Amino acid sequence: MEERLQKILAAAGVASRREAEKIITAGRVRVNGKVVTELGCKFDASKVRISVDGKPIAQEAKAYYIFYKPRGVVTTMSDPQNRRSIADFVQNLPERVFPVGRLDFNTEGLLLLTNDGALAQALMHPSHEVNKTYLVKVPGIVPQEKLDQLRLGVKLEDGPTAPAIVNLRDYDHERGFTLFDITIHEGRNRQIRRMCDAIGFPVRDLKRIKLGPLQLSNLGRGKFRSLSEQELSQLRKAAKL
Repeated sequence: MEERLQKILAAAGVASRREAEKIITAGRVRVNGKVVTELGCKFDASKVRISVDGKPIAQEAKAYYIFYKPRGVVTTMSDPQNRRSIADFVQNLPERVFPVGRLDFNTEGLLLLTNDGALAQALMHPSHEVNKTYLVKVPGIVPQEKLDQLRLGVKLEDGPTAPAIVNLRDYDHERGFTLFDITIHEGRNRQIRRMCDAIGFPVRDLKRIKLGPLQLSNLGRGKFRSLSEQELSQLRKAAKL
């Protein structure tokens, strides 16, 4: 069966489909020895030889990991500024995995690592509205009416946000901070930080604790674990696969 080249690369665990498109247009992919840079090209992976940077791709077994990204790590597999990246933590894994979506450099928490390009694409598709929950700490005591603004949606420079689910966890009057969790299904750049800026309470600490049915639980920073069969089944359902 013929498929688009970027889909083949994603299925082989080379990168997410979006990153695979960049790899193709950069001229790093050869099919039967010839460089292919057009994104619309289709091939039967079982009948052609495909290589990336001179290395043949192989159809790996699908792998799925929950990873606790620490602060100060970029959500990429390499970084031109030589900052710590996801690649520094997964060097010993038997599969080539990539992160699904992104977390900011100073945001910690749950990332899904996989080589399943179809699942990654489905999870990131806006129409599927997969929930993401973050634990937020802001300085000051946030009035309920400000939390209600987050619940109703706030105006950002790229348009109003969808309503969020907000649960107050703690007011620490002595140390002067508010702790709450917020659940959104959109995936805009730095969205939680911008939403908190919009209500006048900039984020101090931000951690993603849930992605769809997946929970960070007691996983340590910089550690990862495989998904259970039940978690994978629930994740596929959330991604509408």
